[in-house]
Amino acid sequence: MTGTANADALKNEIAPTGKLRVAIGISAAGGAYWSRKTENGYAGVPVELGKAMADQLGLPVEYVPFPNSGQITDAAAKGAWDVSFLPEDAERAKKISFGPIYEVAEATYIVKAGSTIKDYASLDQPGVNVAAVNNTTTMRGAVAHLKNAKVTGYQTFDEIFNLLKDGKIDAFALSRDQLNALAKKIPGTRVLDETFKQTITAVAVPLNHPLSLQYASKFLTDAKTNGLLRKAFDDNGLKDTPLPTK
Repeated sequence: MTGTANADALKNEIAPTGKLRVAIGISAAGGAYWSRKTENGYAGVPVELGKAMADQLGLPVEYVPFPNSGQITDAAAKGAWDVSFLPEDAERAKKISFGPIYEVAEATYIVKAGSTIKDYASLDQPGVNVAAVNNTTTMRGAVAHLKNAKVTGYQTFDEIFNLLKDGKIDAFALSRDQLNALAKKIPGTRVLDETFKQTITAVAVPLNHPLSLQYASKFLTDAKTNGLLRKAFDDNGLKDTPLPTK
């Protein structure tokens, strides 16, 4: 009876609507955080992990899409989702609870085609316009890093992609793996060699959901060792991306 009561208490907290609502960020950027819209629904590392979690709980899954991680964070207090997989930083941890990390990525900048910018010193100059996805850990890191260049937040990756392609911004701050993929799509752009911060991505639940956090933490810890996380990475073009060891 105790086990049944515990399971019921968990389901009541983690899935109050009767479904596991998984918040996902939608973009063509790829990587371990972003998901993408497909003809049959959604695809991405968080999509696979969310589905596996729902299956383990014996619940249907419902994906709740957002254009960026900042909006996912702000929606937590409104009861809009039950679990997510997000980049973590101190500011965001005031609004949601994080479990174990599942990716560590380097953040840097890509510069537009034809740019004379070679490094961080030549990037961080007055009159240089740097874009970032609004209210994200990477944007906060870029604002802290750059003392002279102007950092502007935009709601979606796709919007910034088009600005970079059209030469309307000087640089874009994001994780190196995503920028390397972006460079292949926009000829002439260049990813800078330096790294201004490490971004960690982790499982997350709304604040004051202790049973949810305990469950999600164990789920992700197990996913690192039972092959689930490796499969999710491999299925989404991340075969060369190592898993975190802790």
